Amino acid sequence: MVPLAALWLPILLSAVIVFIASSIMHMALKYHQSSYRQLPDEGKILDVLRGAKLGPGLYTFPYTTHKDMKTPEMQEKFKQGPVGFVTVMPSGAVNIGKFMGLWFVFCLIVGVLVAYLTGHTVAPGASYRHVFRVAGTAAILGYAVGPIVNSIWKGQPWGMTIKEVVDGVVYGLLTAGTFGWLWPR
Repeated sequence: MVPLAALWLPILLSAVIVFIASSIMHMALKYHQSSYRQLPDEGKILDVLRGAKLGPGLYTFPYTTHKDMKTPEMQEKFKQGPVGFVTVMPSGAVNIGKFMGLWFVFCLIVGVLVAYLTGHTVAPGASYRHVFRVAGTAAILGYAVGPIVNSIWKGQPWGMTIKEVVDGVVYGLLTAGTFGWLWPR
């Protein structure tokens, strides 16, 4: 067993490496831009949403309860469409610094969980390959599997989810490489 305190360097360095890689993938490569589209008549739709005075949150339309979902009236609403989810964030300029800070904290959390699992299952002095396999499996689970739920339950296009899963696999492999490289000998 390797104590968590002995793995602070791979935890921190893997978070930094994933943070830098994700910045490059999102800002320089820009292959995620095609995942988002502009609303037709955006101005009119935004005026309606402003008039509704929506607070931050996740909204679904048409709104229903499990009890009412099968009623003929609700089925007609679903048939007429559109059907979807809207995420409303607080008004004001987007605070990219806050998002990036939270992303880095998330990367640290994944690193801690990878260290915890790998530290309890891989002995000191284990081969790079063995550390890479265990750490990589845990990191890929942490970074790549979660986005799939959005396509299953929230209608996110599968193309967007596949891009997020590919990103997660890259982050997982970078984390695995960092742990394999810095594993206590």
